[in-house]
Amino acid sequence: MAVDYAVIVVYLAGMLAMGWWGMRRAKSKSEFLVAGRRLGPWMYSGTMAAIVLGGASTIGGVGLGYKYGLSGAWMVFTIGLGLLALSVFFSARIARLKVYTVSEMLDLRYGGRAGVISGVVMWAYTLMLAVTSTIAYATIFDVLFDLPRTVAIVLGGAIVVAYSTLGGMWSITLTDMVQFVVKTIGVLILLLPIAVIKAGGFAEMKAQLPTEYFAPLGIGGETIFTYVLIYTFGMLIGQDIWQRVFTARTDKVAKWGGTVAGTYCLVYALAGAVIGTAAKVLYPKLPSADDAFATIVKDELPMGVRGLVLAAALAAVMSTSSGALIACATVANNDIWSRLRGLATGNGGEEHDEVKGNRLFILLMGVATIVIAIALNDVVQALTVAYNLLVGGLLVPILGGLLWRRGTVQGALAAVTVGGLSVIGLMWAYGILANEPVYYGLLASLASYVIVSLATRPTDAAVLVNWRARLAGQDPEAARAAEGGEADETPEKTVPAATTG
Repeated sequence: MAVDYAVIVVYLAGMLAMGWWGMRRAKSKSEFLVAGRRLGPWMYSGTMAAIVLGGASTIGGVGLGYKYGLSGAWMVFTIGLGLLALSVFFSARIARLKVYTVSEMLDLRYGGRAGVISGVVMWAYTLMLAVTSTIAYATIFDVLFDLPRTVAIVLGGAIVVAYSTLGGMWSITLTDMVQFVVKTIGVLILLLPIAVIKAGGFAEMKAQLPTEYFAPLGIGGETIFTYVLIYTFGMLIGQDIWQRVFTARTDKVAKWGGTVAGTYCLVYALAGAVIGTAAKVLYPKLPSADDAFATIVKDELPMGVRGLVLAAALAAVMSTSSGALIACATVANNDIWSRLRGLATGNGGEEHDEVKGNRLFILLMGVATIVIAIALNDVVQALTVAYNLLVGGLLVPILGGLLWRRGTVQGALAAVTVGGLSVIGLMWAYGILANEPVYYGLLASLASYVIVSLATRPTDAAVLVNWRARLAGQDPEAARAAEGGEADETPEKTVPAATTG
């Protein structure tokens, strides 16, 4: 294993070095939080694919392939579909808003009063996403170095916190690009063909396994529908995903670069399922399906290649973990802490001071993530709670704001509150892993949004004029003048300072 260890150590050292390099570039709030909004198509595509394809997509995707066959690809496939939908239909408009958080978008659309409560929901989601990613280090470092669970979590988490705190989004972007390359080589180019060959090829796999292992819907229609609700819609509204959209150089980069990343996810989904299916042929009686990835890597890959593939798994976890961490810290600082202190985001001092503040919040959230990850055991339940709250509480007001002009701030607040509380109550009644909480919570959120919006006064015309101008990438002042001077009549209703970017 000496060669494999050397590969891993070089990889980890490289991550820290890129964090140090990124620190030299992150001199302003924009550079630190969204990489200066300067990413071109290739770097944007690679980093977007890296953030959405984490440990659950790699280790969990192979595990689903082991358990269900080719239909085990559906979880990661729905992630790819969500990224494609975001990129084709929404990303260009989102990029033109020039904001930093989802809550700032809600303030811009509804008039400046939806930020804190939506920020709390988004913060809870990003925190749990960071926690579940951090827990995955225990599995990988156990395979690599036979480390105790707590030591593995601290080691992996500390490396991610270090390079994220040093350089912010620039460090994360650079490391994610390397992680994307490592995952592509390790999983798609090396592990996939080796696993199929070791299993005897597709003909032997079909001969050894039941027919349902090769049925497209073998995992079950209800499961696929739930994946669509949680993961496809979750891709449309998550702060960790939107923050990457904000890094695009132009709206065209956001649209077409994201489309390339979404297509890559579809390929990655099928690859994971095929690897898991091959592992089922080679090791038909593993105690846990999630052991399939580590087992086939340890037992079937040659020296050196094994280290690279394990580095690919580590890369998958780190990319999601770092993306969730900076999203969590951004929301905590910009949407919650600054607002509670009565400071408008973007006006609280010199840009360099804001970099220090955001760097401090990444450090604080990183320490909190490591502590919670050590205390928490059930990753699936934590991730389910996170996505249920995200989709049940925020999907309707976000998409409603983008698609329905009649939506009001009262309707948005009602949707967040009713949807979030419904999801929590239904998880208590039906169980955390049940499908009903997200189904009924989403319906309750939608009903609240529509009814309350129709029952309250429409959003102020000046706010909507400003909103449409920002969506179109136009000067808000010129747009208000073209609309007949509404802004002059109601100057207090212009875009909140928190959204000026």
